[in-house]
Amino acid sequence: MASEKILNQKKEEVTKLANKIKEAKLVLLTDYRGINVEDVTGLRAELRKSNTEYTVIKNNITRRALAEAGIEGLEGQLVGPTAVIMSNEDYLEPSKAIYEFTKNNDYYKIKGGVIEGKVMTAEEIITLAKLPSKETLLSMLAGALLANISKFAVALDQVRIQKEENSATESTAEAEA
Repeated sequence: MASEKILNQKKEEVTKLANKIKEAKLVLLTDYRGINVEDVTGLRAELRKSNTEYTVIKNNITRRALAEAGIEGLEGQLVGPTAVIMSNEDYLEPSKAIYEFTKNNDYYKIKGGVIEGKVMTAEEIITLAKLPSKETLLSMLAGALLANISKFAVALDQVRIQKEENSATESTAEAEA
């Protein structure tokens, strides 16, 4: 049986993790089987760019922390080796980084996660990760708006030209009459 000291340490670890989970905008659970140290080091460096934390935590501790944080539905995903990725700032960039990593590493899989308090499946997270970045979406919107404004300006110019032609025709007809 575990000593009282060890049990208290584990309880403290669970509480710390639960608090981090509550504050996080993104919590991803991934299966890291078959990944070498060099690849994981590169992934961690990429995630650090978006202030994202990558840790390997025992499934039992993660399960208890999720329960303490009031998050249900991920218990079935806590099987086998699990890495926990958390971000307090952004959920899109880390999701994209993990998705890109899974494309290049066949054995690395997204198991599921929590985005802004909502439990999501691996498929939902992958769909979100495939979306263009916010900047790209804004530039696409600006381009579409600019195209419509340009079409409107051309149409107004055509109306102006037509009115000038009509007034010139009327002036010629009046002068002849």
